[in-house]
Amino acid sequence: MPTTDAAAADRHNPQGFTAGIQTLVMTETVTIRLEGDETSDELTVPVALVDLLRENDEPASEVVGDIAMLGFAQQIHGVVHHGHGESSDELEALEAATLERFEQRFGQTFGEMTGHSH
Repeated sequence: MPTTDAAAADRHNPQGFTAGIQTLVMTETVTIRLEGDETSDELTVPVALVDLLRENDEPASEVVGDIAMLGFAQQIHGVVHHGHGESSDELEALEAATLERFEQRFGQTFGEMTGHSH
């Protein structure tokens, strides 16, 4: 089928191509369900983002779990080491417990994984 000048122009238009990619990325999503003792939540993220962060054949739930663990470790580290003033013994114990679970999950310390240590 012959192409029109407009169709040929669209194929060579970087903005049109980028818009097409953005539409694809935002339309394919995966929803992860989080269950707690008495509550639940859902998190919907683009499949392309999960694929970008995936190692080997990890399921989406494991990728999201890894990112959550990394986020929790970063947050408690920031509170204890980069917050204002001295941190409490309770916060330092919370950081230690979180970083222990981090190492169990990833097989390396937070400092080794992030290149950031004190």
